[in-house]
Amino acid sequence: MPQNPDEYARNATFETFGGAETLIADYRFWSVQARPKQATLGAMILLAHGPAQSFAELAPGTHAELSRITADIESVAYGRFGCAKMNYLMLMMVDPHVHFHVLPRYEARVELDGIAFDDPGWPGPPDLAAAPDAPEAAARVTAALRAAWPA
Repeated sequence: MPQNPDEYARNATFETFGGAETLIADYRFWSVQARPKQATLGAMILLAHGPAQSFAELAPGTHAELSRITADIESVAYGRFGCAKMNYLMLMMVDPHVHFHVLPRYEARVELDGIAFDDPGWPGPPDLAAAPDAPEAAARVTAALRAAWPA
């Protein structure tokens, strides 16, 4: 049992990235959400529960759970979307709670349900401002991620 029940509670950053609407999977210490702005096909947010605003402040056990979660993330990104690489960016400059921007990377344009996704930063750093010109892109990616997520 945590010493502080807030260690496992969702934080405001969860809502910033779409809340339950973008939720793909919940784990004990983390949530995985589809990134509302799909910088690349299958872009996700890996968000720590609780108030921590630095990686070192995370509750005991939080780091250990990353092994299982990253295996789930990568099995879906490589298996469902066929990405070439994975990038995990921990920035926390605007949204303060511990989270990663998880970006599958692609050498060429890819499509999902007729929506084209580019990776204009390839092979360099990803362009987080990039997104397809399709208002339904995030909802379609969310549905595809949920359907492909390991049980």
